[in-house]
Order: sequence, then C-alpha cells, then structure tokens
Amino acid sequence: MTEAVTRPTLEAVAARAGVSRATVSRVVNGGDGVREPLVERVRRAVEELGYVPNQAARSLVTRRHDAVAVVIAEPETRVFADPFFALQLRGISKELTAHDNQLVLLLTEGRDDHARVGRYLAGGHVDGALVFSLHLDDALPGLIRGAGVPTVFGGRPGWSDGTPRAVYVDSDNRGGARAAVRHLVGLGRTRIAHITGALDQTSAVDRLDGFRDVMAEADPRLVVEGDFTPAGGERAMRELLDRCPDLDAVFAANDLTAAGALRVLRERGRRVPDDVAVIGFDDMLPVAEQTDPPLTTIRQDIEEMGRLMARLLLRRLDPRNADDTDTAPSPGVVLPTTLVRRASA
Repeated sequence: MTEAVTRPTLEAVAARAGVSRATVSRVVNGGDGVREPLVERVRRAVEELGYVPNQAARSLVTRRHDAVAVVIAEPETRVFADPFFALQLRGISKELTAHDNQLVLLLTEGRDDHARVGRYLAGGHVDGALVFSLHLDDALPGLIRGAGVPTVFGGRPGWSDGTPRAVYVDSDNRGGARAAVRHLVGLGRTRIAHITGALDQTSAVDRLDGFRDVMAEADPRLVVEGDFTPAGGERAMRELLDRCPDLDAVFAANDLTAAGALRVLRERGRRVPDDVAVIGFDDMLPVAEQTDPPLTTIRQDIEEMGRLMARLLLRRLDPRNADDTDTAPSPGVVLPTTLVRRASA
C-alpha cells in the first residue's frame, strides 16, 4: 500500500505567507484589492509549498473554467488526415497554453453530433468556443448562439441565422486566388482550369470568385468541383482532362487537391510544368515541398490564424489578455496571402 500524499491547503499557504486565507484566495483566483507586497508573499508561498488550486473551487469563485472548446465541423477521419487542421490546432494550443487555458476538442461526425455539441457548450463546461470548417447549411452557428458562449469562428461566416456581428478570422482567399491565376496568365497559359474546394464552404466560394475575377471569359467546362482532398483532386483532374484535353494550367483550391491533380497528370503522361502548370493554395510544407515537382502555391499562415482566433476569444473573455498591440475588435480579421514559387508553375 502507498501512503496518501497530503496536498498543501490555502490555510498552509496563508500561514507561510503570514496573511489571511481570504487574501490567499483573492491572489490565487486573480482577484483585485491586494497590495503588491502581499501578492508577492503569497506567490512565493505558493511556489515553496507547491500549492495547486482546486479548479472546481476556483470556478465557483471566478465563474471561469479556464477551458475553451475547439469545434471542428468535420469527421475524425478528415481532421487527422489533413495537416491544415494540425497547423490550426497548433496555433490555438500555443495561445491557450500561454494563458493557462485548456483545449477541449469536439468533432462532428454528422448532424446527430450537432445537438450533442450544443448541449455541451450550454452546460457550462467551457468559457468559450473556437469553431471552424463550417458548411453553409450547418446548424452549429444557431446551436452555439443558443448556448450563449462567447465564440470566434475560423473562416468568413456564410450563414444568415441572425447571428449578430460574428467575430471571425480568415485569409484573403479571393485575393490569393487572383494572384495565383494572374501568375499563370503571366506564364503565357491560356487554358487555365480550376478545381474548387467544397462549395458549401465560404473559402472555396471566395477562391472560385477570385479565379473568375481574372478568367471572366473562361470556358465553364474548365471548372470542376472538388472537396479539398487528394481523392477529390484526382477525380476532378481526370474529369478536366476528359473534358478539355488542351488545358495548360490548373489552379487547385488547396495543396491536397493539387497533390491529387499532379498524380493524375503524371499517370496521363503530362509533364509539369512544361505541358500543364499547377498551383495550389495553403503552402502546407509537408505537402507542398514533397509533391513531384514541388508545388507553387498561395501561402496563408494557418498557424497564425489559429493563434489569432484564440487570442481574440481570450480578449473577449478577459480584457486583461489584450496587449499594447491590440486594437478594438472588429467582426472580421482577414490575413494576407502571398505567392510562393516552386517548380510546378
């Protein structure tokens, strides 16, 4: 048998610091009204004794759980196969960890999971939510609004359920798409195709709009819908080659789609970039640098998007989390994109 380890108590910290239990409680729980010399004495005592606050008791005082739900509106198989989600989660995790908040990951396998997520958020388990990869017919925004938790969305909102001033972080999808297509035009390509993402997501719609901004007169057969996956890129590339065998360039909605397209072009004996130039979107290094040839793409800072989402939420939860560089929150923050040239175009 092992002996039970006695955990330091508030009373022990108070005795070590020479202050009252109430003073220790205010310092430990982030309360105001304690003079700085006493705060330092309490902090030293906490460190010397190895005191760890009881989270349940702390929540009763602060009404905070120091936990944030991250809701990804995609099935588990998609989330763990796509490096986009890993990069965004890394940015979120870094920011939450820096502010001593826990990340609670919630995935949705289908519509049956939406009600479960809504109940969890409404149950008071977390202080707020970060939500991304939403689809246009998604019920989640309404359920989250009903739960009444502060929320920041990843991606431009595309719903109209009455959600007032939804705060979101996105990249300049439309501008990035324009830059990609203009680059292909500058290379002298004239039969430029586009493999879209899933068109029930605003990022895919914005990238398609950017393509059309430059290629307003393009043959409609040169646009095929994909789904942001390698398999979707392969399927769409085969369809494009069957429809328009004379195409000489492809703008793919993301790097995974471009990777699938490159495999089909190689199978069909098309040289890249000699016969067909290819550009992706994301600049996910595990993908873009390992395709054959390495992929020219539009870079969006995915990790920074996640970090900024978490930062905006923490600022909403506690204005003290803002720093000197913060400005007043606006409904949407759109990060710039840049063209990264490699061998494929």
